[in-house]
Amino acid sequence: MIRRYEVRGAGGIRLAAWDYAGEGADRGGGARRSGSSGPSGPRTAGELGAAGAAEPAEAAGTADDRPGVLLLHGLLGRASHWAATARRLAPRYRAIALDQRGHGRSAKPEGPYGPDAYAADAIAAVEQLGLAPVTLIGHSMGALTAWKAAVRRPDLVAAVVICDMRASAVGEAGQREWEDWLRSWPLPFATLGDVRQWFGADDPWADAPNPVRGDFFAEVMEEGEDGWRPLSSPHHLLRSRDPWIRDAHWDDLAQVDCPALVVRGLDGELGRAEAQEMVRVLPRGQYAEIADAGHLVPWDQPELWYDAVERFLSGAQAERQSSGSGAVASGGDG
Repeated sequence: MIRRYEVRGAGGIRLAAWDYAGEGADRGGGARRSGSSGPSGPRTAGELGAAGAAEPAEAAGTADDRPGVLLLHGLLGRASHWAATARRLAPRYRAIALDQRGHGRSAKPEGPYGPDAYAADAIAAVEQLGLAPVTLIGHSMGALTAWKAAVRRPDLVAAVVICDMRASAVGEAGQREWEDWLRSWPLPFATLGDVRQWFGADDPWADAPNPVRGDFFAEVMEEGEDGWRPLSSPHHLLRSRDPWIRDAHWDDLAQVDCPALVVRGLDGELGRAEAQEMVRVLPRGQYAEIADAGHLVPWDQPELWYDAVERFLSGAQAERQSSGSGAVASGGDG
């Protein structure tokens, strides 16, 4: 059964955290397909099997002796994108996924948005869910959130996984291009099939047709009276990007003292040279490159993603135990 927990983020913002491998769940399997249909019509994986009401964060099982993992999505993502990863990790790790502010089923205030607000929310979730010492696994913006949280609260963070996120500033041109792309969406979509078709095949801004991309974006749509629209406000998304498209983040990266894995897809947005420089700057950086994957690395090549993450977690755990801390239960390779 999927469990939803209520977390209070920075400023008291209501956030939804999800355990996709809770009591009675299949801890060895993957997620059900995004947008599966149930008795009441199409639903996304984020709602399938979820409890009707959110439980308090304190009910998340703080007595669980598995090492904690918090999964952080990127812009235009949501916690349910991590369902398969959470279930894969569940036999060895207590993996919780967070809907960041403005996304999924979390509150959507007018502000603030940006890396600092997201990092503060992640720290609040770690503390309230009792996940420390935690591994933060982030994709895109979620990766920046992860390494900023690790710098702010190194006492809470045991390791970080950085998936396809640049440390360099993207620049104003990149922001304008992203805004033009958002405006090009043919909203509202009549059906989830239309969502999958447009993002998976017809989107002129995409490099090549990719049905995984179609499924990914179908997961963030919500049905209204006139059709399907994104759960997140485009205005909030653009405000979230402002700080990290204008500013570089190398200084923060250099202060991440815990083990850190930089993962890139061969065809992703993070180039090889920059990724390898990020590993060099990180005090305890490691590198993984996944072939036949773009920006959506964990979904383009899930088995290779699991292997890279599980090997890193196992190595970080062994290092932690050999250092004498012994605070985290044993992990293992996939």
